Amino acid sequence: MNNSDARALSRSLLDICRMRKLTIATAESCTGGLVAAALTEIPGSSDVIDRGFVTYSNNAKRAMLGVKAGTLDSFGAVSKETATAMAIGALERADTDLAVSITGIAGPGGATPGKPVGLVHFAAAARDGRLIHRECRFGAIGRSSVRQRSVVEALRMLMELTRGPKPPAKVRRESISRSRPRAARAPTRRASERRRTAAPVKPSPKKT
Repeated sequence: MNNSDARALSRSLLDICRMRKLTIATAESCTGGLVAAALTEIPGSSDVIDRGFVTYSNNAKRAMLGVKAGTLDSFGAVSKETATAMAIGALERADTDLAVSITGIAGPGGATPGKPVGLVHFAAAARDGRLIHRECRFGAIGRSSVRQRSVVEALRMLMELTRGPKPPAKVRRESISRSRPRAARAPTRRASERRRTAAPVKPSPKKT
């Protein structure tokens, strides 16, 4: 993966979002804003990109994205739970259609038991309620490579959400009127039947 991959994905993503009138927000930790940079490098990206949150510290994740302290304490900054909370927080704070989050350990330090260098958690959320999570273990391939691969993965996840359910197609009025069931009408009675069932007329009193 290289910069050309990110640029091609960014261009395709922006084209699809522009066509579908979708907006995007990013929430980044270990990539430090590289996803937002890749997207805004493309001319005309302001039609789609609303904002990017760079939440490198836990305090920033809490203050800017609303990640709960309990989530960070229980699962850590690099976790599925935190990535999910970051994506949802970005979606809500920016009021966009799509949001993606990245939190990981780019290295060379920062590894902990069970969380090696190269571990990155991603989450992408859509306004219609769809939410996807992905865990990647890139390994100790170098800080720059982990960050570059993370950018490409985040763009792919956004692309996946743009190809989700399409808005319902507009139906012509003619087709609506044809498909709409007509109300059943009561059968009309013949004049003779109406006369038979009509209430009897009282005779007028005779003159004396």
